Amino acid sequence: MPETFDLGRLVLESGASLPVRLGYATHGTLAQDGGNAVLVPSYYTGTSSSYLPWIGSGSVLDTDRLFVVAVDMLGNGVSTSPSNAPEEVAGPRFPVVTVRDQVRAQRRLLDALGVRRLRLVLGWSMGAMQAYEWAVTYADDVDALLPICGAARCSPHNHVFLEGVRAALTADPAFRGGRYEFPPVAGLEAFGRVYAGWAYSRDFFHLGTYRELGYPSVQAVLEGWAADHAALDANDLLAMIDTWQSGDVGRGRAGGYEEALRGVRARTIVMPSTTDAYFTAADSEAEAALVPSAELRPLWSELGHIAGRPGIRAAETATIARAVRDLLDG
Repeated sequence: MPETFDLGRLVLESGASLPVRLGYATHGTLAQDGGNAVLVPSYYTGTSSSYLPWIGSGSVLDTDRLFVVAVDMLGNGVSTSPSNAPEEVAGPRFPVVTVRDQVRAQRRLLDALGVRRLRLVLGWSMGAMQAYEWAVTYADDVDALLPICGAARCSPHNHVFLEGVRAALTADPAFRGGRYEFPPVAGLEAFGRVYAGWAYSRDFFHLGTYRELGYPSVQAVLEGWAADHAALDANDLLAMIDTWQSGDVGRGRAGGYEEALRGVRARTIVMPSTTDAYFTAADSEAEAALVPSAELRPLWSELGHIAGRPGIRAAETATIARAVRDLLDG
């Protein structure tokens, strides 16, 4: 179970003030010199527990060597979110929390844990967006960076994808502008069904790879995603979309996105999935070209975006593990 850190009130980029409690979990022991800390921010619909397939003795994040901090982003239902916030900011009143706000809150947590420097920051999907922001905002405090199936900003194409799933959810009359008395199940299920078509690739369905993941048919994929999302809070899903769409390491910075990435000092491996439909390999290639000395190391996979998610398949996990070793030993 995650622990909780109470930050008090955090002034957001928007100027709004949010009472913040962060969920997090630590694994391993912080070295006396503080030189073995690794941060993994959570991803969309994920929690700090979602990285457990990668964490442990001899695992991708080897707790015999590393002190791993897995943190729940604001809006995910564990940390302060529309579903659990004080009444003043609950439900549809929850303010937009940007990727940069998430990282500023995480900095406060790490300070409280005695972590001054990160040996590595990595994450999948939205976790990668937060990892990029760490490497820009706290460039002197991050030794190595591994963004997996993510990006340094939400592209226009990615933004449009998110507006599609948002529309599927909010079209349910039961949603009532976020003031629902009962979960808008039809909207949540529609959200999940639409999302499934983006999360996987054409070849995932064409080759029948879904069977490897326990789905006996394409219909079972749709039904599984619908059921998974029906169990989530609608306003939490939308709050996390707002965070996702806010992602841009260059926003408000001189020189913008390009100059922000040129300022990254961390050793970097950029790891897109070759078949990702919304955090595309083309976007990752462009970003890797901007980060000094970054290596582009694609995940060659038919799994689409899901290729980099913890615990999905051994082949992709082994590729990620090699990248972690290379960055830590570099």
